[in-house]
Amino acid sequence: MSDIILARVSQTLATEQSLESLVRQLLEMLELVTNMESTYLTKIDTQADLQHIVYSRNSGGMNIPENLSVPWGDTLCKRAMDDGCFYSDHVPEQWADCDAAKALGITTFLSTPIHLTDGSLYGTLCATSTAQKPLSFNSEHVLQLFASIIARYIEKESLVSQLQEANAALIYHSYTDALTGLPNRRAIFDNLEMLFSLARHLNHAVLLAFIDLDNFKEINDRFGHKVGDVMLKTVSQILQMATRPSDTPARLGGDEFVILLPDTSPEEGRAI
Repeated sequence: MSDIILARVSQTLATEQSLESLVRQLLEMLELVTNMESTYLTKIDTQADLQHIVYSRNSGGMNIPENLSVPWGDTLCKRAMDDGCFYSDHVPEQWADCDAAKALGITTFLSTPIHLTDGSLYGTLCATSTAQKPLSFNSEHVLQLFASIIARYIEKESLVSQLQEANAALIYHSYTDALTGLPNRRAIFDNLEMLFSLARHLNHAVLLAFIDLDNFKEINDRFGHKVGDVMLKTVSQILQMATRPSDTPARLGGDEFVILLPDTSPEEGRAI
């Protein structure tokens, strides 16, 4: 059985997949190894003092529902951590005060905490049954192995998400004028080809309106660049208010602006 499980784990890890897909496969394998009725992954919200059932697998009479949230202090997992006892085949006697265990009819309980690299507690990986089930070396070993795999995968997904957010922020800044918040020259010209192609496909006109502020240099020379910046910001706000949601006002640089007006005739553009 161990060799089969290790082979399946290796095959699972060799394929790129989501955390949910990975966990569901591990829960299925954990069920086979432990011979338990339910296997599930929880997440602990210490600030809200809640434990959430994230994913579960139920094959017998017991049903651990996904998205169930229970007070953290009332859970078997909390009692197991406090007592340093992560396996029991006589739960009703050992933790008689646990109402959640009574309601679910749990007799045998096996759990391990999931700690991230920084030492923080993410949640727990558990297996339960309404009947008494013996604890084998393989069950305990596989449970801890799977918990470690899940922890590393959670951290990987978190890192990927952070990198994607950072990349999106970099792209946003590279296409945004820092002073006015409008799209910049790069944003406009990088999108022109796509805009023209779409217009040709739909047989629509595209209007480009170029705006140059006359004598803007005199404002900077007379009142200073801070006042000039205020004027540029004000102009950008006016352009945003004056145009339609489908239009794109942008700053080319200095005192030059442009407005992209899709599906717009010259007459309509003049009116805008």
